[in-house]
Amino acid sequence: MDEKMSIMIVDDEMIVRESLYHWFKKYGHVVETASSGHEALEKLEKLPFEVLFVDIKMPVMDGIELLGKVKEEYPDTIVIIITAYGSIHTAVKAMKMGASDYLLKPFEPDQLSLVLEKIANQRKLTAEYQYIKGRLEAITRFDNIIGESPAMQAIFDLIPEVAHSDSSVMIMGETGTGKELVAKAIHARSPRSKGPFIAINCGAIPDTLLESELFGHQKGAFTGAVHTRKGFLEVVTGGTLFLDEIGEISPRMQIDLLRVLEDKKVTRVGEREPIDLDFRLISATRRDLEKEVIAGTFREDFFYRINVITLHVPPLRKRKGDIPLLVQHFLNKYSHETTKQVDHVRRDAMEVLKRYDWPGNVRELENAIERAVVLSRSRTLGIEDFSFLRPSRTQLPGPQSLRETERDHIQHILEECDWNVTGAAKILKINRVTLHKMIKRYNLQRPQ
Repeated sequence: MDEKMSIMIVDDEMIVRESLYHWFKKYGHVVETASSGHEALEKLEKLPFEVLFVDIKMPVMDGIELLGKVKEEYPDTIVIIITAYGSIHTAVKAMKMGASDYLLKPFEPDQLSLVLEKIANQRKLTAEYQYIKGRLEAITRFDNIIGESPAMQAIFDLIPEVAHSDSSVMIMGETGTGKELVAKAIHARSPRSKGPFIAINCGAIPDTLLESELFGHQKGAFTGAVHTRKGFLEVVTGGTLFLDEIGEISPRMQIDLLRVLEDKKVTRVGEREPIDLDFRLISATRRDLEKEVIAGTFREDFFYRINVITLHVPPLRKRKGDIPLLVQHFLNKYSHETTKQVDHVRRDAMEVLKRYDWPGNVRELENAIERAVVLSRSRTLGIEDFSFLRPSRTQLPGPQSLRETERDHIQHILEECDWNVTGAAKILKINRVTLHKMIKRYNLQRPQ
């Protein structure tokens, strides 16, 4: 029993208190005694104890009642019940109420050693669990947003602060960086979390249709409007509206939305009476809207109305330290979905993934892992499983020799031609025999 603990013995029998007190003291523990439940609670108020040994049968306040009060006020305190053989059913009740263990009278010192050893192991496991839990929460604190790089940790720190405001938020970042995940995390931690979250990709909907989608329309407002329909601005009442690629909307739509944001009212197409609105706007864009405002292609008043709070989501090439975490996350996801046991990426393949530029960012990485898992015939993914990644986008690891450059170029051309040697030889302007010799010299192999 190397680990020292603070222990309180609660028993109305002095002989039990004294014997346990001296036994625990002998092994260096901090020990206190109490002759009743009330005395134990008074001492707990002044000083925390890690472990309580509590006798079940005590006058006024028995051990079960004391256990309930301790677990209610000091839930982390470990309680060991002391009971006679005839009260075993009461000991079972105590275990259901939160007691960690029980001792049957009379007991031997060896039993006390075993109980304390179990407590020490339990505390160790709890500490390890809390560490791992804290580590996981730090890495992925918001749903599927994964990252431990400083850039991502800064976003994790901002999300709770931004969530409690009702101001408009602009999320800037390249395609595939996870802007919608950030928007969902803000909504989930906001006072509007019980309301709807509606996401609309403005770049994927024609302007005329977008107007009807957002504002709604009355029956007969235009050809094809056979029913009255609420727009998303009405449907999202009490929640959050996420407009992705807001930089794609037309100047006319910018004016209409600006009016909605300022008045918090909307008028359906074909209707005259405005409808009150209650929603929060989160927008996202991959474009540099500040430059477009200066160039006069995006309205300045609308830009400042939607850009009260700004978040920048970094591209994957700026946080490559997060790639192994993301790879493992997607491996777990698609191994489960495809029921294939693919659970590891070889070190050389991971280096290829870390050197790749990822123009499609996290979305492209996810697609790459999904494709590799689906086509893999092994539990481990190697370089050959990622041969579809274009070498031209991959940063080479430092200066290369002429031989290495030649090898990589031939490999690239062969892959571009899907290993059609005749076609590759024409592009390289050499004959097929020479190309075959080069393939053999550099030990180039077609991926399975």
